[in-house]
Amino acid sequence: MRQESFTIGKLAKHANVGVETIRYYQNFGLLQEPAKPQSGYRQYPLAALERLHFIKRAQELGFSLKEISQLLALGNNAPGSRAIAADKLCAVRSKIAHLVIVRAVLEDLIHECDANPDASGSPIVSALSGAGNIS
Repeated sequence: MRQESFTIGKLAKHANVGVETIRYYQNFGLLQEPAKPQSGYRQYPLAALERLHFIKRAQELGFSLKEISQLLALGNNAPGSRAIAADKLCAVRSKIAHLVIVRAVLEDLIHECDANPDASGSPIVSALSGAGNIS
């Protein structure tokens, strides 16, 4: 059975993040800081651990902290969260298209090096210096 509350150190350990990460998320407004009792340590509820897991999963999908904040603010608002996810998907598709171009350019440069191993100067260095055309 899971604990019902955690100190910040135990919360960090269970969420597999650093204590400073938790403090950063609190400052960013993603995680509420519990009140400090007269004596003892702040106790974070199980919901804080669940929120940290949500934040980490969202980051793995490429969402920024600002976007995660927007998702959390929307709660169960499906149309609003869908719009944020659709924007993220559009950005991912754009990055993939750019990476396909980068891959093609790098493959061409490597092929040039392989085709002319004895050439003076590197086609890669020339291309990256602006002497070659990489577009």
